[in-house]
Amino acid sequence: MKKSAILLITVCLLVITASRLANSQDELKIWKEFVTALMNDEMTLERIRPYGGFPKETFMGWLNMIKEKVPLKELEAKPEFHLVDDKVHFILPLTYEGRQVDYCFTFLTEGDKWYFHLLEAIFIRLDKTPAPPTSEFPDIEEDKKAWDREEWRVSKQVRLFNFLSKEKGKEFAFDWLCDGRGYFTASQARVPFVTPKKAFILYLCWEQANLRGNNVTLEKLNDDEAFVRMKLIYFALYEAAAHLKEQISYEDYRRIFETIWQDRAEKAGWKLEITYEEEAYKGEKCFFHFTK
Repeated sequence: MKKSAILLITVCLLVITASRLANSQDELKIWKEFVTALMNDEMTLERIRPYGGFPKETFMGWLNMIKEKVPLKELEAKPEFHLVDDKVHFILPLTYEGRQVDYCFTFLTEGDKWYFHLLEAIFIRLDKTPAPPTSEFPDIEEDKKAWDREEWRVSKQVRLFNFLSKEKGKEFAFDWLCDGRGYFTASQARVPFVTPKKAFILYLCWEQANLRGNNVTLEKLNDDEAFVRMKLIYFALYEAAAHLKEQISYEDYRRIFETIWQDRAEKAGWKLEITYEEEAYKGEKCFFHFTK
């Protein structure tokens, strides 16, 4: 290769490298400005352009929780970033309520201005998918997949409830969502080795723990009484998913849950009392007390 060609290639590489370094500094400047604004109470609603058109106040609430509960030194760390069209995504691990989770902060950019756009704790690194042909796709943790499944299921349930409420009235909608007879039948088919009433309780625990991904503890079980303690994704979703608050009141959301479980218990021959732990968010931690 001629010296002139080698020189040209070298110059091009230096230009590309310099350009990347300059862009890197621009993106990191956005992150530093954001952290400074957050910690100095300068993140106003005008600096937020929410994903999906959700209320700015909801997104501001997320930022306030981050400010209050995440150590400042973690926010000041250098994040991984990705620039995609007019969005820049910053990824970094943060310790929230005693657990370290990778968060993705997304900002919209307009010239030299930026706007907070989205905060997400569940994202899939499919940008690291091997080149086709491939049957390997990056995965996420089981608890995140459980959350994702439940969010899809609950979102569809709420849309159906709203449609039926509009067309037939709320009482019709609540009744339509009841599936107690089928649930009791399924429990006996899946757990044929104990009495039907015990089968219902054991199937409930298995289904909620292993299919739904909830934290479930069976405290007591006999043919006359059962006690189940659960921490439910269902209620945590209402706190975290902005679209649910836009679509349904908490009172109706909770009533859907209680209506379905009261119907399931009644069809299985149980009387059910549902109570909640006061210090938990809404009904995230709840207790099922079954009696004859």
